[in-house]
Amino acid sequence: MPRQVDHESRRRRIADAVCRLADEHGLEGVTLRDVAARAEVSMGAVQRCFRTKEEMLVFALAHVGEAVSGRIGKRLAQDGTSGAAPRAELEHAAAEISLVSPERRAEARVWLAFVAQAAVTPSLAGLLRDNYRELHGLFSRLLDAAGAGEPRRAAHALLALADGLTTHVLIGHLTPEAAREVLDDHLRGIPGHQGATFGACN
Repeated sequence: MPRQVDHESRRRRIADAVCRLADEHGLEGVTLRDVAARAEVSMGAVQRCFRTKEEMLVFALAHVGEAVSGRIGKRLAQDGTSGAAPRAELEHAAAEISLVSPERRAEARVWLAFVAQAAVTPSLAGLLRDNYRELHGLFSRLLDAAGAGEPRRAAHALLALADGLTTHVLIGHLTPEAAREVLDDHLRGIPGHQGATFGACN
C-alpha cells in the first residue's frame, strides 16, 4: 500500500511540473528532461509513472480538471450550507469555470494550452469532451433548479460563453471585471419557464 500511495503522489508531482512548464512555455516546452528536472525526479522515474508523453499529458489535463471541479464542488457545498439561491450557485460555478479572475491566470494559460493540443491529440480531446459533458450536466441541473426555460440548451450557451471568456481575458481583449459583467448580463437574460428573464425569477 505505501508503494501505491507514493506512486500516485509522484504522478501528481509530475503533473504539477507539466503544468508549470506549460504555463511558462506552452506544451511545446514540455519535454521529458525538463519535466524530470522541474519535478526533481529522475527521467527513469517519469518513464515508470507514464509510458508515453501523451499519457503524461492526459493525466496532467485530468489533474487540472480535478482542481477546477474540486473548487466548484466546495463552493456549491458552501452555498448549500448557507442556503444560497440556485442563481447564486450558478454564478459561482460559471465564474469558476471561466477562469477570469487574476489568481486563475496561470491556470487559464495551462488550460488553453491543453485545449489547443487537443485539436490534434485524440486522447486529450476525448478527456475534454468528458469534462465538458460533466460541466454541461452541472449547468443544466442548476439552470433547471433556478427555473430557467430549456435548461439543456441554456447550459450549452453558458458553458461556451464561460469558456470563451477565458481566452478574451487571457489575451487582454477583456478585463476580468468586464468579463464578469458579460457573464452576469448573460445570466440575467436567460428566459425562465414563464418567459420572464432568469434574473427576474430570483
